[in-house]
Amino acid sequence: MSIAAAVEAYTGEKFGSEGTLTALRLVADAVQAVEQITNTGLTLSVLEDQLLAQRWAESAFNRDSLFAYSAVGCTGLDTVPLAGDATAGQLKRILSDVAALATKCNIPVMARVLPIAGKKAGDATSFKSTYLFDTMI
Repeated sequence: MSIAAAVEAYTGEKFGSEGTLTALRLVADAVQAVEQITNTGLTLSVLEDQLLAQRWAESAFNRDSLFAYSAVGCTGLDTVPLAGDATAGQLKRILSDVAALATKCNIPVMARVLPIAGKKAGDATSFKSTYLFDTMI
């Protein structure tokens, strides 16, 4: 089961709606208690989880949402699609946000973003992979 499906089962709403942050915090706390670790590192891999990819395409959540979820135990930006013409300035600002959250909260935060060649914001991805699910840029 995907983490998005678990959150939706708990909240009764789409992943990304009100209550998502709380549900993720509860899962992170439970994992931390069982594994006795300080940071659960829940991974919300947008392109590797079919339901997350679907909710991303529906604009149910976005990069800023992923940063907020990181503050309660998620890993940051993972397999987040970007337009292929993303500029160095845009990438720098994304990485600056990662660094700001990591240093302010004293937690590890990652950014695995994927500029998709030839695709612009609003375009659909077209992966030929069993590991990546299609969504919108």
